Amino acid sequence: MTCIVGLVNKGTVYIGGDSAGLDSNYSLVVRNDRKVFRSGDFVMGFTSSFRMGQFLAFGFHPNRPRVGVDVMTYMVTDFIDAVRARMKYGGFARTRDSAEYGGTFLVGYAARLFHISDDYQVGESVHGFDACGCGNAIALGSLRSTRDWNDPKARLLEALGAAETFSAGVRGPFYLEHTDCTNN
Repeated sequence: MTCIVGLVNKGTVYIGGDSAGLDSNYSLVVRNDRKVFRSGDFVMGFTSSFRMGQFLAFGFHPNRPRVGVDVMTYMVTDFIDAVRARMKYGGFARTRDSAEYGGTFLVGYAARLFHISDDYQVGESVHGFDACGCGNAIALGSLRSTRDWNDPKARLLEALGAAETFSAGVRGPFYLEHTDCTNN
């Protein structure tokens, strides 16, 4: 239960997230630890599990891309291999019907926004924005309707606010991070 939103604007990737923590009984705790963070050249926002997010935020250091490897190839191979290794090391990776599963999160890297699914699939939307978590459809509608807005942070906050208004699993406060912080 959550809402993570992201968009690309003028070569910078922005990611925002809420603070809700829900359990299987729908008990709500507004968490102090954030679901969005920067890690080196990456900006990330997670859903699925706070433990999974902690594995990504602390002690996760993927190798840099090899010379001559394009960004998508890097994300699908080296980056995902590092994610899988970190999840296995931490005991978070699960196996079901001989297939390995992790969690869902957004990653901003090299002026691109990627959606990592629980089966480690790497996706990239043609729209330049994406969302995940229980409020994702609401947030995507908001991001679509604000496509003419010039302020990317305002767009993310509007999307998160819409998700909070119409989804029981989304709560502020909202936090934003972005790549290339020296220019923003």
